[in-house]
Amino acid sequence: MKVGSTAATVVMTLCLWSAPAAHAADNELASRVCSACHGANGLSVSPTFPRLAGQTAEYLDVEIKAFRDKTRADPHARAYMWGMAAQLSDNMIAGLATYYAGLPPAAGSPADSTEVAKGKQIFMEGLEAEQVPACHACHGENAEGIGAVPRLAGQHRRYLERQLEQFASNLRTNEIMHDNSKNLTAAEISAVAAFLSAQ
Repeated sequence: MKVGSTAATVVMTLCLWSAPAAHAADNELASRVCSACHGANGLSVSPTFPRLAGQTAEYLDVEIKAFRDKTRADPHARAYMWGMAAQLSDNMIAGLATYYAGLPPAAGSPADSTEVAKGKQIFMEGLEAEQVPACHACHGENAEGIGAVPRLAGQHRRYLERQLEQFASNLRTNEIMHDNSKNLTAAEISAVAAFLSAQ
């Protein structure tokens, strides 16, 4: 949902959410507000919006705070999340992060086996000649995410491609991810995304 008058009204109601009721209301808040874009149970159907189910709580906490504080400024962050996160307290963010982290993650989507094999090779071994390290060192052997490093397994392929493209171009700023993605070709980005989305 792009932030407009209706969404802004919904966001303004979030500031009325009381801290004692927050834990009991995480499910309702996610269902009433977040699910419009991120889908029922965090399983979005549009690759514009990431799947949140099974994502690490630490990563979600960091990213939602970055949206709220406007320190994550890639185009989709500004268009969709700045307004939606503006009124969220730290407690509400922690509750949402815990809620989504506790949901079963998305199953992988089928992809071309040749592309998946190439993507797996990059994920597991990196590309030494291009100074691209193995992705699993940070994201986990099964791309399950570790702490503040996100889960990538089962994510939308096009969403993953777009994030890697934005890291490479610095539209989404992250020094480590910029260094790791800047030498990837479009075909290599697509292969990595195909592998991850199939997990």
